[in-house]
Amino acid sequence: MKKNLIRVACAQINCTVGDLEGNARKIIQYAGEAKKNGADIVLFPELALTGYPPEDLLLKPAFIEDNLAKLRELAGSMPVAAVIGFVDKKAGSLFNAAALVEGGKLRGVCHKMRLPNYGVFDEKRYFKSGEKPFIFALGKCLFGLDICEDIWGDGAGPLSPQVKRGARCILSINASPYHAGKSAEREAIVRRQAKQHHVPVVYVNLVGGQDELVFDGQSLIVDAQGAIIGRGKAFKEDMVYADLDLAEYARKPADVPGAAGCPDEKHPLPENGNRPMERVEEVYSALALGLKDYVAKNGFEKVVVGLSGGVDSALVAVLAADALGPGNVTAVFMPSRYSSRESDEDARQLARSLGIHFTCVSIECIFKSYLLVLEPHFAGLPRDIAEENLQARIRGNFLMAFSNKFGWLVLTTGNKSEMSTGYATLYGDMAGGLAVIKDVPKMLVYELCKYRNALCAVIPQRILDKAPTAELRPNQKDSDSLPPYETLDRILKAYIEEDKDYSEIISMGFDEATVRAVFCLVDKSEYKRRQSPPGIKITPKAFGRDRRMPITNKYPDCYGLFKRAPGKKDRK
Repeated sequence: MKKNLIRVACAQINCTVGDLEGNARKIIQYAGEAKKNGADIVLFPELALTGYPPEDLLLKPAFIEDNLAKLRELAGSMPVAAVIGFVDKKAGSLFNAAALVEGGKLRGVCHKMRLPNYGVFDEKRYFKSGEKPFIFALGKCLFGLDICEDIWGDGAGPLSPQVKRGARCILSINASPYHAGKSAEREAIVRRQAKQHHVPVVYVNLVGGQDELVFDGQSLIVDAQGAIIGRGKAFKEDMVYADLDLAEYARKPADVPGAAGCPDEKHPLPENGNRPMERVEEVYSALALGLKDYVAKNGFEKVVVGLSGGVDSALVAVLAADALGPGNVTAVFMPSRYSSRESDEDARQLARSLGIHFTCVSIECIFKSYLLVLEPHFAGLPRDIAEENLQARIRGNFLMAFSNKFGWLVLTTGNKSEMSTGYATLYGDMAGGLAVIKDVPKMLVYELCKYRNALCAVIPQRILDKAPTAELRPNQKDSDSLPPYETLDRILKAYIEEDKDYSEIISMGFDEATVRAVFCLVDKSEYKRRQSPPGIKITPKAFGRDRRMPITNKYPDCYGLFKRAPGKKDRK
C-alpha cells in the first residue's frame, strides 16, 4: 500500500427540508461510516443540514438560528473531518454555505459564489453571493472547496483562482436536481474541469425527492486526467471513496485554514462498481423515488389510484406498487355506461398482477342523477363536454372520499401531453395530491410501460395496444380532439421545453394548422395547470417551477399567429 494517501469520501444522503434534527442524525451516522472505512475527510451535499431547497423557510429568522445552532452541535460531534452544507448568516445577509469541521471545531466556512437563478432555481431571492474563493489544507494536501454552480462553466467561478493559489484537489458539494440526460451533462462538466485544471474533482450530490424535484445522487470522484475513479449509485443513498496520492500536491500556505494530518497507511477501499443507467430505466427510477419520498416525507403510508384500464393509470399504479409496496396501493375502477368490458378486464388483471387491492365503484347511478337534475337547465342543447366532465368529476369525488375516510393520498394519472393541451378535467381526473406522471409525455409513458414489462410482465398487452380513449362518450378516441401523440409530443417539446416560436416549428416540417391548434390548446390551458397537483420533474422544463406563464396574457402574436392569419381568433 502506498504511503501519503488521503482518503476522501462522498456521503450521498437523502435529506428532508426543514428536518434539522433528522438531517443532523444522518450526517453523524454517515460520518461514522466514513471514519470506520478510513476516510480522512467526508463530504455531505449542498444544504444537507437544512435540506434543499428550503425556499421561504429561509425567511424565518428562527429557522436560520436553529440551523446555526445545529451546525455548532454537529461540529463538536463529528468523528472525522467533514464538509457540511448549511445556511450561514453574516452582517444580516444569508449565504448558501459549506462548513469545514474537524476535531470538534469549525475550521472555516465557504460561501457559494455563483447563485443560479434560472429554471427551478431561485437562490438570489434568498442568498448573497460569496466574494472569495475558499481553500484549505488537510495534511499535506491543499483543497479548493466549491458549492454546486461554482464549478459549472468557466470564467467567473472560483475554481481557476483556487488552482492558481495552489489547490491540487477540488471538493464540490451539490444539490443538482434530476432531469433526463442531466447525469451525463454533469459528468461531462466534472471531467472537463478536472482535465482542464489538472486536478482531481470530488463531487458529492444529494439524493431523494423534494416536492416536484428528484435528486439522483450519482456522485463522482474524477482524477486529474478526467477519468472516473468513483461513482455513486443512482437514486439511492451511498458512500463513495477514493484514495488520492499526496506526492504531487502542494503544502499549505500559512494563511490557509487546515485540519489534522492524515495517517500514512490505508485500509482497502470499499468497492465502487456502480454503472450509469439507460435513459428509460433512469426516468422510471426517478419517478419511483419521487413518489416514494413525497408520500413518506408528507406523512402518508398508502395511496389510491383511479384505474381506468388505460395506459396512464396503469403506469401510475405500477410505479406506486414498486415504490411503496403492493399492500399500500388501492386501485378503484369506476365504470360508467361508456366503459368497455375490455377496460374492466384489463384493470382487474393489472391489479391481480401487481397484488394491489382492487375495488369497483360504479358511477352510473350518480351520473343518471346529475343528468336528471340538469335536464331542465340543459333542455334543447346537445350533449357535449359538460356531460363528459360530469363523469370525471364524480370519479374525482369518489377518490377524494376514500382519501378523506382512510387517509390515503390520491395519485392523479394525467401525463404531460394532456396537461399541456388541457385534455383533463378540473376537479375531476386532476383532483389529487400528487400528479406522478405530470412531466411524462404520452409516448414516453408507453416506453416506461414496455421497460417495466420487460422486467416482469404486469401490464396487460391490450392496454398498450388499444387506441387511447377517455371513454366519456360512445366510441371516443383521444385522436378525436388531439393530433396523433407521435406528432403532438414533438411539437410540445419544441414549444414548451425548447421555446421555439411558431415559424421555427413550422420549418421543422409540421402542418401549419396542427401547430396553430396545439399552440392555442397550450396557451388557453394555463389556468388549469395552475390548479393541478405538483408533479415529478423528469424533463429539462417542467410545468410549475420551470415554466411560469401568465394566465392573463394578451400577447399571442408573439408567435406570429395573427400576422400569418389576420382576423382569426387563435386564443380563447
